[in-house]
Amino acid sequence: MSLMATIAEPPELKRFTGAQRAAALMLALGKDHGAPIWEQLSTDEIKELSSTIAGLGRIPSAVVEHLLVQFTSEVASMASLHGSYETTERLLFGILPNDKVKEIMEDIRGPSGRTMWDKLSNVSETVLAGALKHEYPQTVAVILSKLRPDHAARVVSELPRDFSVDVVMRMLRMETVQKEVINQVEQTLKTEFMTNLSRSQKRDPHEAMAEMFNSLDRSTEEAMLTALDTRAPESAERIRALMFTFEDLANLLPPAIATIVRNSDKREMALALKGAPDQLKQLFFNAMTERAARLMREDMAAMGPVRARDCEEAQSALVRLAKDLADRGEILLVDPKSDDAMII
Repeated sequence: MSLMATIAEPPELKRFTGAQRAAALMLALGKDHGAPIWEQLSTDEIKELSSTIAGLGRIPSAVVEHLLVQFTSEVASMASLHGSYETTERLLFGILPNDKVKEIMEDIRGPSGRTMWDKLSNVSETVLAGALKHEYPQTVAVILSKLRPDHAARVVSELPRDFSVDVVMRMLRMETVQKEVINQVEQTLKTEFMTNLSRSQKRDPHEAMAEMFNSLDRSTEEAMLTALDTRAPESAERIRALMFTFEDLANLLPPAIATIVRNSDKREMALALKGAPDQLKQLFFNAMTERAARLMREDMAAMGPVRARDCEEAQSALVRLAKDLADRGEILLVDPKSDDAMII
C-alpha cells in the first residue's frame, strides 16, 4: 500500500479540479522544488497553470497535506496557502526569464488588456490621437485597422484633418497586412509607445482635487478655494477651471438637458431650479413638455421660502447626475479646458 493511500482523502478535495490540484501542488513546492517541473512545461501549459494558480484563493491545509504527503512534516501546521496574481508572479520570476513572465502575467490578468490592441482600445481617443499624430501615416493606418471600429472612428476625428485623410486613404488601399509587419508594430508599441503613453497619462493632481471639490457643499468649497487663493493662487485657479459646477449646465445643448430631466428626481430638480439663475431655469423648462414645465413652476411656487443650503445640495445632486450620465456614455460633458459646447 502506498503512503498516499494511508492518508484519508479530505472531503474538501472534491471541490478542486485536476488543474487546481496541480496548481496547488506547484504553489506548495515553491521556486526551488518546482523549478525542474516548470522547465519541462510548454508556454501554453505554463499559462494555463499560472492562470489556475492566480485564481486559487485559499487552500485548506488538509488538501495541501494530501497533495504533498511526502512533505507532511512541513505542511501539517499550515492554515492555508494563498494563490494570487502576486504570488504567481513572484514564483515565475524565480523560474523564467523576465520577458516571459511579463507576457504570461499580461495574458492571465484578464479583460483590462489581454493584448496590446485591447490595451489601446482602453486609451482615451484624445490621448491616443495626440501620440499617433507623430507616427508615420502608414503605421497609424495599421494600428487603427486593428482597433474596434467605433474607437478608431473617435481617434480619426481627433487627428489633424490632412493627416487623418492620409491615414484613411492608406487604410482604404491596405491589403492583408503581413503577420511580420503586425508583429513588428506590436513590438514597437510594447517597447516604446505604451511606455511613453503611460508617462503622458499620469493624472494631474488638480483634476483629482477638482472632482473632490465638486462633491463638497458650497460653503466648504468656497472656504477651501479662498484659502488656496492665498496660499497657492495658481492651484486655486487651475482647480476652478477644471471643476464642473451647476452653472456649467447652462453650456449644455437642449438634448443633454432633456436627458438630465428624464433621469432626475423631479422634487429635487424643482428645489435646485428654485435657486437657479433665470436663464438656467428657462433652459430646463424648454426641455420639458408644456404641462411638465407648468407643474414644475407650481411645485417651485408651493415650496415657499427654502434654505439656500438645501438648494445648493439639490444643485450638487443634479451635477452628480450629469456626471453619472456622462460616465454611462449617455451625454458628454463640456471639457472645462475648451470652449466646445456639449453634444449627445
